[in-house]
Amino acid sequence: VGALLLVAMGASLVEGARWHENMQAATMLSWKNTASSSSPSSYPISSNAAGPWFNSMPAFATAGSHCGHLKNARGASLPLKKSSSWSLSMTRHGQARKSPLLPRWSMQQRGASAAVGGGRVGEVLKGFKIYNTLSRDKETFEPMCEDGKTVKMYTCGPTIYDFAHIGNFRAFLTYDVLKRWLLYCGYDVDHICNLTDVDDKIIQRMKRDNVGLKELTEKFADAFFDDLKRLNIIPARKYPRATEHIDDIVEMINGLVQKGNAYEKDGSYYFDVSSFPDYGKLARLDFDNMMDGASEGGGITDREGFEKKSSKDFALWKAYKPEDGEVTWETKLSKGRPGWHIECSAMSRRYLGDSFDIHAGGVDLTFPHHENEIAQSEAYCGCQYCRYWVHNGFVNINNEKMSKSLGNFLTLREAFKDPNDCRAFRYLVVSSQYRAALNFAPDVLQGARNTLKRLDKWRNRLLEVSMESGGQSIEEMAKKCRSDFEQGMMDDLNTPRACAALFTFIKSTEKLLNTDQIDKEGAKLALETLEEIDRVLGVFYEVPGTAPADSEGGDGAAEAPSHLQKLLEERLEAKAKKDFKRADEIRDLIAAEGYSVVDSKEGSKLVPS
Repeated sequence: VGALLLVAMGASLVEGARWHENMQAATMLSWKNTASSSSPSSYPISSNAAGPWFNSMPAFATAGSHCGHLKNARGASLPLKKSSSWSLSMTRHGQARKSPLLPRWSMQQRGASAAVGGGRVGEVLKGFKIYNTLSRDKETFEPMCEDGKTVKMYTCGPTIYDFAHIGNFRAFLTYDVLKRWLLYCGYDVDHICNLTDVDDKIIQRMKRDNVGLKELTEKFADAFFDDLKRLNIIPARKYPRATEHIDDIVEMINGLVQKGNAYEKDGSYYFDVSSFPDYGKLARLDFDNMMDGASEGGGITDREGFEKKSSKDFALWKAYKPEDGEVTWETKLSKGRPGWHIECSAMSRRYLGDSFDIHAGGVDLTFPHHENEIAQSEAYCGCQYCRYWVHNGFVNINNEKMSKSLGNFLTLREAFKDPNDCRAFRYLVVSSQYRAALNFAPDVLQGARNTLKRLDKWRNRLLEVSMESGGQSIEEMAKKCRSDFEQGMMDDLNTPRACAALFTFIKSTEKLLNTDQIDKEGAKLALETLEEIDRVLGVFYEVPGTAPADSEGGDGAAEAPSHLQKLLEERLEAKAKKDFKRADEIRDLIAAEGYSVVDSKEGSKLVPS
């Protein structure tokens, strides 16, 4: 149990609290609230829109009586009661929804299993080797921070003009395992993941669908966050959007011009590749023989080709064109919009500083996107942009790269009609070597389903062990399992090797289960070992919208209370009026009571989070 105690000053009632985006969930929490009167009150708790980790099931009760339960993503719960003293037990950072204000709190851990992902106390498990694309070698991971525990990590998120495909989600799952492993090792991970919400493809989709920028991007941002929940991906601290950071982008471009690394032509601004001698160091490019226009990513228009000093230069700011429609900003540079590459440089600097530890993304982003990020960031800041570059392999369909441009992509919703297949896909990805290509086919997914069935069956058998004592000790087996698992993960996230350690342990304990040689103490140790490992793999969870494992029939989505249905209708009206701020507020109110809004072509519905 990882928890902390906060004493709130004041005499009014704490009616709810909202997790900060940086929350890292504890295995179990206790929550005590004070009522200054005996009047019934509801105590909702929620996380951000990116995915609740803990939710209270709302209930009304008088002081001292039961008022619901706190439930985590894996189903563990703890009763909530109002008491006569002011206290609140929670995790990480956040603030109270209503007075008295609880401005911040910090995690206090007892035992190595306190936080999701492990969370060792007072020490860091060192020796982790990660393949660095920059050096083309496995390197021992050492964070830049002075305390040796804080890891700054930036990952490239989706361009929110369509539903993300399963190739995208392979990348997001890779980041998730990396983050979970770092947490397991005892590091504190500060993770930022951007959302690209201004782009040529977005403008084209706006015209096709005859919708505004905000309406289009909100729709697909919501879908992305829902998909993250379905895959049990730990939310980043922040999901910044380019449209929210125009000032940061303009400041950086202006600085590059002043330093002589960028120039203006007819209202557009370009990075002068020849001004940065190290250009090409990530992708190992031969600059002199580099193909014209390659640095732009997707080609250049005739107009841009004439404007540039060199066709190798890339756009930082694009002057307004009539076809851009509403997607434009009046700035001291000119009327226009940002280029793709500068967005990530500006946002990573805004939240992580000039230098950070890990930048992750799909291998297809190595060039030009990540190469251009390095050039513009290091030219502007005069220091190393990022220490470790981590790239995952493609997902292939019939041995051909999956991508929107090729038209052979599958979204999470298209590929997995059965929500539980999201769990199978998660296992398939996290148990594969992350740098190798992953070929997706029905028989491969079926293999992952079968593996999960075996895991679930083994876990359920352990839960049903009834022998009080006299069983064979499994302590050495459990210790070896954890040791072998850690050794596998230490070697560049070698999850196939790590999972092999788990299944060796399962095979050994199954033999004992078959002969009734495991007692309750042994079963408890085996389950604790599985829980430790699952803090990294993250495959034991309930997919939103599905029935719990012990329920009978149905889809598990109980009808939401009538007042939430009314809120849903109000949200739909707000979106119709393009009042997206109010729509977001309503979504948060709904999330605070343990439900998520799922938008689809058929309409919107509420499902338990």
